[in-house]
Amino acid sequence: MNALSVRPRGRAAALAAPALTVTGGLLHTASFAPLDAWPLQIAGLALLVVALDGASAKRAAGLGWLFGFAWLASGMWWLYISLHDFGGLIAPLAAAAVVLLAGLLALYYALAAALWAHLRSDSAAFNAALFAACWLLAELARGVVFTGFPWIAGGYAHTQGPLATWAPWIGVYGIGALAAWLAAAAALAWRERVRPARAAMLLALPIALTAAGLALPNDFTRGTGTLSVTLLQSNLAQDLKFEAAQFERVLRWHQAALNSARGSLVLTPESSIPLPLPLLDGEALAALRSPFARGERVALVGVFTGSDAVGYTNSLVALSAASDPSGNAFYAYGKRHLLPFGELIPPGFGWFVRALNIPVGDQQRGSSTAPLAVAGQRVRPLICFEDLFGEDIADSMVGEGAATVLANSTNLAWFGAAMVQDQHLQFSRMRALELQRPIVRATNTGATAVVDHRGRITARLAPLVRGALEASVEGRIGATPYARWLAAWGLAPLALVALALIGAALVARRRGNAS
Repeated sequence: MNALSVRPRGRAAALAAPALTVTGGLLHTASFAPLDAWPLQIAGLALLVVALDGASAKRAAGLGWLFGFAWLASGMWWLYISLHDFGGLIAPLAAAAVVLLAGLLALYYALAAALWAHLRSDSAAFNAALFAACWLLAELARGVVFTGFPWIAGGYAHTQGPLATWAPWIGVYGIGALAAWLAAAAALAWRERVRPARAAMLLALPIALTAAGLALPNDFTRGTGTLSVTLLQSNLAQDLKFEAAQFERVLRWHQAALNSARGSLVLTPESSIPLPLPLLDGEALAALRSPFARGERVALVGVFTGSDAVGYTNSLVALSAASDPSGNAFYAYGKRHLLPFGELIPPGFGWFVRALNIPVGDQQRGSSTAPLAVAGQRVRPLICFEDLFGEDIADSMVGEGAATVLANSTNLAWFGAAMVQDQHLQFSRMRALELQRPIVRATNTGATAVVDHRGRITARLAPLVRGALEASVEGRIGATPYARWLAAWGLAPLALVALALIGAALVARRRGNAS
């Protein structure tokens, strides 16, 4: 009788942990834009820790993978649209590719969960900090390995809320680690709820650090005057963008839009003219350049540079008085951080990229990172998801000639409108908080917007419309602590802190085994 009554409870317990883990992963996704519900990010991680508590390393690996898969698949499902609707993959293969990507990326969190389960000690307070270290290493690995893909990294959920104040000190990954510490402490404190004093001690330090962020100095830059901007949104359907029949219409729209723009800086979306620059005839280039020939204003236009011989680079080319009548620009920025399978073909995967039917699917990496001087400001261009990589931008934020404004040119028409536009805008907001620089964004279908140096959206154009956003932005000079140490050492300090905690856990474990 007793055995029969215990077995269902055991089965229920076995199912409870995966259910908690999946629920936690879905809550984690819900914490990001468009909901912007940062408490859900901590709650989702807390559910993961509850599920992991007491699990073996092997079982923890499975639960960690399940959490990562539920989170990443639900947060990046829109990749299916690019693969199926525009890449031409049949629906089952497109869905399988998204599942495979989410599953592979989830392996980082499987390893983190297994490592935590293997190294945890009798000290709940230390275990909470150890979980944060393991989580941090997983997030850093996802952001760096194979060129990195840190989309919806945990810290991005905190572009508002108490942890946002830490952005200019420790950046998105540091915030993610602090949130993981809070989540683990809350989960382990819940286990200790019958002993309120011990539960309170568990929470005391991470809560104190969170509160300390509100008291830290948080003003590291000063204004350098305002810059008027015109941000163009072409709203060109992705399946029509590279059709030759559309080129003449695209050029006419650009000519009209550039002529009517009023800003000192005019920014177009990524590859808004879907032709290599050398293929544009002189008459068309002269018409595009004409509104800027007096030298008071500059347009940054998305176009491909290069040739068949040397390859093509996704670029932003400046049209101004300093460019000659044939359109040769004094300034061009080429995208440096390329996206595997869309812009960069990993070795052995040429067949897959060809199957996706992606135009200009193998691109050359740009080299210049120098800011563009515009109306007393220095503008640092970024193309597409380059604004996810603060470590690539930091050197432009310090020293003489540091950039005062960031300008992102992107095209998210590949992925539809649901979720992805708001997510990408959230990442820009985090960069603004970390570096205390404003960011202006010109996109094909959205989100075209202006973000100030405090991460606040001050102007935004409605998505899926053709138009122009006329606005002004205040440039900023000065360097945050995060920008300084990131420019000097990259992400290594965060990795070293995590490895030090894990090393301490290894030493403690060996001593325990020896005794």
